[in-house]
Parts: sequence; structure tokens; C-alpha cells
Amino acid sequence: MMNAWFISSAAVGYLLGSLPFGYWVARAHGVDIFKVGSGNPGATNVKRTLGAKAGNTVLALDVAKGAIATAWPLLPMVAAPAATTLALIGVVGAVLGHSFSIFTRFRGGKGVATAAGGLLVLAPVACAIAAATWVGALYVFRYVSLASILAATAAITASWLLPHQVASSVIVSLLAGFVILRHHENIKRLLSGTENKWHRKPRI
Repeated sequence: MMNAWFISSAAVGYLLGSLPFGYWVARAHGVDIFKVGSGNPGATNVKRTLGAKAGNTVLALDVAKGAIATAWPLLPMVAAPAATTLALIGVVGAVLGHSFSIFTRFRGGKGVATAAGGLLVLAPVACAIAAATWVGALYVFRYVSLASILAATAAITASWLLPHQVASSVIVSLLAGFVILRHHENIKRLLSGTENKWHRKPRI
């Protein structure tokens, strides 16, 4: 019986994570997001290519699918056994689905927003610390990739320093490490000085 719950949680998480909102939103505007900008279907590339409204829509949807994949086993109406374990399986499935989507021939984003959605459910304080780190790093350094890497590092640190279950801290650490690994090309560009900076549009 438990095996069925584990498989269901992983499958639901993966399918939710696979929903390629960045690709779909861009296609609705007549753009193949894999062929423009950085070629990444995440909110940052969508925002750079199509503007703030489209980018913020993708960001919200990517966060939501990570949160839903994590939260549904925890709902009282579901009455799932070992609900926390199922939630952890769900968020892992969602991040893998986002990064290797079945709907886009296993192409996908880096998983930052989807992982953040899961972290928001599992460890909201650690999520707040990571989010504050991301915002601060973006405004100081003006690199979205570096802000994401530092936020992932902050999430790992906070998950171990705050009173969480060991299993939750391990999963948060693995997901954050995965997110950092997905930024390997960005890290190369950061080190070579060729990474694109984020520029705020001047207010009129």
C-alpha cells in the first residue's frame, strides 16, 4: 500500500513539475523560448524576452506547481500515511519534472522557482531567508544566476540551522545542490565575466 502512495506522489510531482509554463506562455506570444535569449524556459528568460507581465506569470505558476506537488499529501482530506515523506518525494519529482519535462522532450529550466514553491511548504522560514538572500544579492551584484546560487546556499544553511526534521534538511540540501549544479554554465560565464547582468528599467 505504501509503495502505491510513494509512486503516486512521485508521479504527481513529476507531472506537475513537467508543466512547461514558460514554454506555453512564450508560445502564446508566438515565441519559442528555447530559441531566444538564454534558451531557458524559466521566468527570467521569459521576462527578458516578453516583459514583466509574462515573466511574473511564469514565476507564479512555477512556484505554484512546486507548492502543490509538495502540499497535497499533507492535506487532512487526503489522509495520506507518512505524509511528510510523500511531500518530500513530491517536491523532488516536481523539480525533476521542471528540469526534464516530458512535454518538451526532457528539456527544462533550472528549477529555482519550483524548488522555492516546495520549500515554502516544507520550511517557510528557510524559504523567507533564501528569498531575502536572492533579492539582496540581485540588487547588490545584478546577476540573477548568482542571486539564485546564493539563495540556494542560504536555503541549505538555514535548513540545517533551523529546527527541521533531518529528512527535510537532506532533501532541501539535495534540491538546492541540484539547482546550483543546473547553473554550471552560468558559473562559467560568471567566472569569465560574460554573464548577462540584470538591469532595472528607469522609471518615467
